[in-house]
Parts: sequence; structure tokens; C-alpha cells
Amino acid sequence: MSTTTPKVSIGLAVYNGEEFLQEAVDSILRQTFTDFELIISDNASTDRTEEIGRAYSAQDNRVRYHRNATNIGGANNENLTCTMARGQYFRWAAHDDVCAPTLLEKCVAALDANPDVVLSYAAIVHIDAKGSPLKTLDRETGTATKAHMRFRELSGWNHDCETTYGLMRFDVLKATGFQRNYTDSDRTLLCHLGLYGRFHRIPEPLFFKRIHGNMSTMIFWDFRERMAWFGEASRNKISFPHWMQFFHYLEIITKTPLPFGERMRCYLHMIRWLIDERRWGKMVKDVIIALRKKLRRPNHIPLPAVSDS
Repeated sequence: MSTTTPKVSIGLAVYNGEEFLQEAVDSILRQTFTDFELIISDNASTDRTEEIGRAYSAQDNRVRYHRNATNIGGANNENLTCTMARGQYFRWAAHDDVCAPTLLEKCVAALDANPDVVLSYAAIVHIDAKGSPLKTLDRETGTATKAHMRFRELSGWNHDCETTYGLMRFDVLKATGFQRNYTDSDRTLLCHLGLYGRFHRIPEPLFFKRIHGNMSTMIFWDFRERMAWFGEASRNKISFPHWMQFFHYLEIITKTPLPFGERMRCYLHMIRWLIDERRWGKMVKDVIIALRKKLRRPNHIPLPAVSDS
């Protein structure tokens, strides 16, 4: 491990990622901006992930490999990479995604040049398991000048939270407390970041998000079933993910330093968020399913093998 403090820390959380891990790491190590550390946190994988991670750590002093004794859940493992990071800027990486060589260089330049920007990200291309492009996501999220406008935009369902793979100011990310263990908490995290400052979009397609069959979002479409990604305990307990998100939204509005008018506009948006038919219906469904589970007292269900992505 390098003894100098890097400008950028990259946290790569992985579980059973042998199929795509080498391609992902190679794309990071080929970055034109080289002042970074790569933290690979292996969530007790049972495939060749450990072998691959240790090999990279041995050959490049920018790479640090850590292995958890047990699977601690996807979000906890991603958060763990933050606790090991030392950089001024931070970026999460997934074991199955690919970065263009200039991604870090251009994201760092955007943060350096714009003190009011808390997250910089590039245009995103979805690729398939073989790396062939599927579509380009040509949209801006979180770039509005007003906090309440960013909050309204980022809390909506018109984006899939890919900007969580943008480059963030690490001090701001730490102020959010990172991710929590409920489905869609990455959306809430983006909202929290957006309350601190605006996002900056680089129009070039420099980030390639792989869509494949082992992703948790592909295996579990239902919010409650997707709790499996957060670990064994979350998978089997009665949960209310939509309620958890609602109260988390209220918490971040209350705790983030905002002008009074901006805070009130965010609260007003939450009233609209709550009475929206789709939201309210899902919150009611949370309660109904919880009651059914309580009455049925289901047996322990083992955690399926789902990749950390």
C-alpha cells in the first residue's frame, strides 16, 4: 500500500464477482488520472474473487484488498470501503462495470473547478454481459441550482441511481452517514448529497453500467424481496422499506443545513410525495405484507447468491 495520501479513493465492494472483476479493475488501473487508491472489499466470496483481488494487490501498490470473514450485506460492504478510504474525493465502483480511461481525470477536474459541486458524473451507457452497448442514458440529475429542486428531482423515479457511481467530495459523503439497509436507500443518499450541493454532468459517455442476470435488481423486482441484497438478517425480517425511506427523507431535510425557505419547500414536496397514489399504495402494501408474514410466521429462508451490484 502506498504511504502517500491519494487524492481519490475508489471503493469496490464485491461478492462472487470472478466473471467481470478483472475487466472492471483493469479499466480503473488504466485511468489517465493516477493519484488514486483502489479498495477491494470482498464480501466472503466463494469463487475466485479472493485470488483475483490478492493478485492485483500484490502487483500494484495502489490496490488494497480486504476480505470480510462473513457476508455482511451489500450496502454494509460498500460503506465499509468508505471507512478505509483516505482520499479527498471518493467513488464507488462495481465489480461488473467498466470505466473509460479519462473518467477520473474529467470528474476530478469538474470538482476542482467548481467548489459548489458535490458530485461529478459522466454520461452513462448500459452494456450487456458481453460488453455490447444497449442504450445511452442522456439525462441530467441533480444539476439544478436550488436545493429543493434537486431534492424533488432526485427523489423521483425517473432515474435508476446510477449517479451513485459518480465522484463525490468525501467530506460531504461522510456527512450523510452513507447508505442504510433498506431498498432504494441509494436514492435517499443521492437526495442527501443533493441538499448539500449540485451535481455536475460530463456529457461524454465515460461510464459503462453492465446489465446482466445476476444483478440483485434483476433477480428481485419487489422492494421487500430485494432486501436480500442487504444481508441475511434483512432478508428474513419483516420490513417496511417505503416507510423507512419516507422517514429517512424527513430526517435528512431536518438535519442538513439549509436556508429556511429551501427546507420548507422540501417538506412541502414530501407531502406531495406521500399523497402520490403510487407511493401511498406501496406504503399500504408494506403493512399488508408485514401482517401476512406475521400471521404465517415463515420459516428461515437462506440468503441467495446475489452479486454486490
